[in-house]
Amino acid sequence: MIAPQAGDVQGEWKTIGLVGLAHGTSHFFHLLLVPLFPVFAREFGLSWTELGLLVSLFYLVSGVGQAASGFLVDRVGGRPVLLAALLCFALASVAAGLAQGPGGLLAAAVLAGLGNAPFHPADFSILNQRVSLSRLGHAYSVHGISGNLGWALTPAFALGIWQATGAWRWVYAGSALLALAVLALLLWQRRWLHTGALPRAAQGEAAALAFLRLPSVWLAFSFFLCSTAAVAAIQSFAAPALAALHQAPVERMALLVTAYMLAGALGMLMGGFWVARSGVRLERNIALALAAAMMLFVLATLPGLSEQAALALVALAGIGTGLAGPSRDLLVKQAAPPGATGRVYGAVYSGLDVGFAIGAPLAGALLDAALPRGVLWLAAAWLGLALLAAQAVAHWTGRRAG
Repeated sequence: MIAPQAGDVQGEWKTIGLVGLAHGTSHFFHLLLVPLFPVFAREFGLSWTELGLLVSLFYLVSGVGQAASGFLVDRVGGRPVLLAALLCFALASVAAGLAQGPGGLLAAAVLAGLGNAPFHPADFSILNQRVSLSRLGHAYSVHGISGNLGWALTPAFALGIWQATGAWRWVYAGSALLALAVLALLLWQRRWLHTGALPRAAQGEAAALAFLRLPSVWLAFSFFLCSTAAVAAIQSFAAPALAALHQAPVERMALLVTAYMLAGALGMLMGGFWVARSGVRLERNIALALAAAMMLFVLATLPGLSEQAALALVALAGIGTGLAGPSRDLLVKQAAPPGATGRVYGAVYSGLDVGFAIGAPLAGALLDAALPRGVLWLAAAWLGLALLAAQAVAHWTGRRAG
C-alpha cells in the first residue's frame, strides 16, 4: 500500500487530476451511443424501448464486471486495470463506427461496459491510497465533477462531429482517438497512479467476502441504484420527453444533457466545500440536495411552461444531484471496513450500473406509451427512494461505529 508522502501536495494533485481525467473519460463513454439514438432509430428501425435496452446491456455488463473488478483491484492495484479499461473504450468506438445494424451496436455496448466496469474501484483505491485525508473531500469532488463533465461533453462532441462531417460514423473515429490519447497520457504519467496491492486477509476468501454481511453495504448499493436510475431517465429520454410536453423540436432539446451535467459539475464543486464545512452530517446534505432536485423535476412538467423554463428547471436539478456527490462518496468510505476498499466500492458502485440498466428502458417505455410527463416523475420518485436509502446507510454505519 502507498502512503501519501508528507508535504507532497503537488504529487497528490497530479494523482487527483489524472484520476479525474480517467473518470471523465469513462463517463464520456457511458453515452457513447445515446446522442445518436435518433439516427439509430431511423436507420436501423429501433424503438425508444429497444434503444433503452442498449443502455441496459452496457450497464449490465459494467455492473457484473464492477463487482468482480473490485477484487482484482485489491490484488493487483488500480493502475493496470484502469489502462486496460481505456483500451476497451477504443475498441467499443471501432465497433460502433462499423455497425451495420443492431448487432454492431450491441457489440459496442458490451465492449464499453467492460471498459467502464473497473473505474470506481480503481479510481477510489488510487485516491484513498495516494491522497491525504485533508484533501480527500476535494479529491472526491474533482472525481465527481470530472464525471459530470464527461457526460456533458459527449452530446456536444457527437453532435459537433456529426454536423461538421454529415456522417455519424466519424463520431466514433473521434471517440476512439480520444480514448487512445487519454491512455497514452496515463501511461506517460503512470508513476502518479501507482498503488500497492492491499494485504490479503489471513483467514482466506471467506474473510474477503465478510463485508457482504454488512447492512450498510447493501443499503449503499440501494442508494446508488435509485439515484442513478433517476439520472438514466434524464440522460436517455428527458430531451424527447420535454420536447413532447412543451411542443418543441427535439433538436432544440438535444443539449439538455449537457446543461444538466454542467450544472451537476457545479454542484459537485460546491458539494466538496459543503462537506468540509458540514462535518459528519453527510445524510443531511444528501437529503436536502436530492429533495430540491425532486421538486425541480416535478415543476418542469407543469402545463403552460415555456420550453426555456422547463430546460432551466431540469438543468438546475443537476446542481442538486451534484451537491450530494461528495457527501455520497464519503458516506461509502465510512461504510467500508479497513482493507476492503476496492471490494466495497466495486460492490456498492455496481448499484450505479443496475440503476442505469433499470432506469433507461423504463423511461423509454413511458415515452413509447405517450407518457412524457412520467419520465420526469419517475426520475423524481427514484431520487426519493435514494434519499431514504442514504438515511439508512448513515444509521447502520453509526451503529457499527458505536
